[in-house]
Amino acid sequence: MSVAELEAAELQLEGPTGGLWSDAWHQVIRNPGAILGAFFLFLFFFAAIFAPVIAPYGPKADNLLLVATGKPPGPSWHHLFGVDLLGRDVFSRILYGARDSLMVGIVSVSIGLTIGLVLGSIAGYAGGWIDSTIMRFMDIMLAIPGLLFAIGIVALLQPGLYQMMIAIGIVNIPIFARLLRGSILAQRENDFVLAARSVGVKRRRILFSHIMPNAISPVIVAGTLAMGTAIIDVAGLTFLGLGPQDPATPEWGTMLTQANDYLELAPFLAIFPAVAIIISVLGFNLIGDGLREAMDPKLRGRT
Repeated sequence: MSVAELEAAELQLEGPTGGLWSDAWHQVIRNPGAILGAFFLFLFFFAAIFAPVIAPYGPKADNLLLVATGKPPGPSWHHLFGVDLLGRDVFSRILYGARDSLMVGIVSVSIGLTIGLVLGSIAGYAGGWIDSTIMRFMDIMLAIPGLLFAIGIVALLQPGLYQMMIAIGIVNIPIFARLLRGSILAQRENDFVLAARSVGVKRRRILFSHIMPNAISPVIVAGTLAMGTAIIDVAGLTFLGLGPQDPATPEWGTMLTQANDYLELAPFLAIFPAVAIIISVLGFNLIGDGLREAMDPKLRGRT
């Protein structure tokens, strides 16, 4: 046995790891915060998918006899979260509202993420005047406050659920584009990229096969965190009257808007939708924090 083999045996050198994504997955499943966040999101996704089975009443089924006294009754065995001013079951509307709120968050972030990835990858790898042109346009978009920008887009497109998805997606584009561009710039001069260039690998293949897999992790983390922000933005836009124009729509922001004038009379009408928003946003944030700690070697204590 050679001297090198003896030294390796004495030092008990570590074997090869399973790679970035496998290692990150093992870190996430050991993170209590990420597990709690996944549990919260599982509850809401489960509620959104199986709402017709779980909900005791329809989301638009009303019973005016329940509010004949002018005051909606609070939580009871027949109505776990009480009823609203039209006698509709709040618990059922919360379950069905998970569909719209979660869908808007996922779709809007997907729009921003897709376009942002394209622009950020082109700017970061191409460089030169292409990079400058794209980034100056992104800077102009970032100069406008996000919520104000979204309000302007929804007002231009006319209020509605799909219009809010587009607006929030557009607001997120420069965030993802700048983040990916910075990550690509950090990876572009690494040794493995220079080696690929030296053997004649095409620029497009270098970008998508070598740089992107190593640069995409911060964007995935930001996308997870942005979903929670998107749900809050949806609730805010709906509260301002830019959401679904049908007041019977079981959307959490719409429910908060309708409860605004009755906080003293029936505070539970605002409490339950607000708690639903808080828990769903908390779930996305906890998972995002867990992914960030798992994918960032500095936060994991790696050397």
